[in-house]
Amino acid sequence: MGGRVCGIFGLVSKIGAVDVDLVDRLTDLVAHRGPDGRGVRVCGNVGLGHRRLAIIDLSAGGAQPMRDRRYPIWITYNGEIYNYLELRGELQRLGFAFETGSDTEVLLAAYVCWGEKCLDRFNGMWSFAIFDERDNTLFCARDRFGVKPFYYLDTDSEFAFGSEIRQLLPLIGRPIADDDLVNDFLVCGLTDHTSRTFFKGIDKLLPGHLMRVDVATGRLRVERYYSLATRIVDVRRDEVAGAVRDLLDDATKLRLRSDVRVGTCLSGGLDSSSVATLAARHYALGSNEAFFAITAVSQQASNNEMNYAAEIATKSKLSWLCTEPTYEDFASTAAKLLEVQEEPFGGPSIMMQYQVMQTARANGVIVLLDGQGGDETLLGYRRYYAAWLLEYLRRDGIRGFCSGFADAVKAGTSIGWLTIYLLGVSSAGIREAFYRWQYRFLKKPQLPQALRRFARHTRDALAMQILEITESNLPMLLRFEDKNSMRFGVETRLPFLDYRFVEFALGLPLRVKLHRGWTKWPLREAMRDELPTTIRWRKDKIGFAAPDQLWLTRHSPVMYAKVMDSRLLTRYVNMKALKGRFHRLDLGMRWRLYCVALWGEHFEVEAS
Repeated sequence: MGGRVCGIFGLVSKIGAVDVDLVDRLTDLVAHRGPDGRGVRVCGNVGLGHRRLAIIDLSAGGAQPMRDRRYPIWITYNGEIYNYLELRGELQRLGFAFETGSDTEVLLAAYVCWGEKCLDRFNGMWSFAIFDERDNTLFCARDRFGVKPFYYLDTDSEFAFGSEIRQLLPLIGRPIADDDLVNDFLVCGLTDHTSRTFFKGIDKLLPGHLMRVDVATGRLRVERYYSLATRIVDVRRDEVAGAVRDLLDDATKLRLRSDVRVGTCLSGGLDSSSVATLAARHYALGSNEAFFAITAVSQQASNNEMNYAAEIATKSKLSWLCTEPTYEDFASTAAKLLEVQEEPFGGPSIMMQYQVMQTARANGVIVLLDGQGGDETLLGYRRYYAAWLLEYLRRDGIRGFCSGFADAVKAGTSIGWLTIYLLGVSSAGIREAFYRWQYRFLKKPQLPQALRRFARHTRDALAMQILEITESNLPMLLRFEDKNSMRFGVETRLPFLDYRFVEFALGLPLRVKLHRGWTKWPLREAMRDELPTTIRWRKDKIGFAAPDQLWLTRHSPVMYAKVMDSRLLTRYVNMKALKGRFHRLDLGMRWRLYCVALWGEHFEVEAS
């Protein structure tokens, strides 16, 4: 298969030949993503670069940039095509021959055979660029849900792309903040909800989109090739639990293909426990060692899930590793985390995931499965209660509504939160009024447009899910995971984001996904014979949460000093009004102010 979760770079000059040394240097800025090899190819005004993280077929045959065996077509590719064996067999029957065991060669052959339509046949995660010398075009694409990143810039003199923003910063001169994105983040912590980045002039190819670049003129065309709204599958209610288990099991099995050590992230929640349990069973059939699982342990009792994770580790006979970050670890790493993530992020829990990835690499675990995506696909967030209860009201009247309300309380949701979900979450006006009052020191405390769209759809659970997957929630979680894992040369794989599972899950009726007050009911039923009852019917949801209360309270003096000293923040904040109330703010806002200050300082960002 030639695992290629790596680092890519490309440059198209619009004014002459490409500088080979420049391509070399910008490719190597993401050496951490590909510690196992590198390659650069420059031809005229096109340069391609690649850093390799070898996962399967560790031989030199899978090196990139790779040329098609028959045609002058070159690729630099970051990702995994999990169904490469099936595609390889199909292509061989059509007359294609292969010289390597890599999925990169299969991807190239698929492009030659089916053109842009090859994307519909891939099951995996990808970000790639194919330079087709036959028509002098660059064909770029990002996977359906944006697991792998693709950043780019387009100027009068050049088009460039990369796996990380740091590769493009040297091409833009002085970094300038995107005011809208900084304001959106300060108000509510929202990130990754648009094709823009926090750096003005640097954009990203959105999930499920492709791009064509005319190499001769530099003109580019971007279009959507995958729309989740049109791919939803209808299912019978009596087949739900079995189908959910079969789909998740197959998605997990596909993601275990590797020539290096594989493990999993294990928080002790329903999603990660399901993946760990299924993966451990398959792994045992082909390996003499126990399946690795890694847990980040919180020092705060209220969000410490260690006992749940221990239960799964014992039941599935896992080789269990734990990491317990301290405040000192957090304080000394906060600036480093910002450098790794490249853009602001919403809280210290990033530190927990970062430590998991670091522990994985230190123990030779190069591939990690993760439960990311389970909440978005199966309604793991309680904000969906509003749509669920209103559906009861429409179908069964006030008696049905009251029955549903009672079920939700029994399942662990408080009356106060249910009232907030019904009255507050669905109102953009109420939320904006709250922000304006609570954060009146901000110069533009406006509700982001993405959240306005979300608020308009809170009575439509399916529309909410699509927005969460494509815009308001999942994209930022995937960014966090990619940057944290690849900093240590670790590949993460996400069974819940197998497109077959996503399309099936979104096709389930609301009353099936949220049943008798229980979120993610189909998964709870699907894992009836696999998971302990204590985990299947957990009422709380945590998931590698940091001890925010402990860390941020102790860190507040440091945050205050950094915020007050920030030149960048003066563009967005009335510093005089902030000064007297900083220590009375909620910890989330204190962190966001601090994070923007750190970001501005580290990247020397200027206000526009």
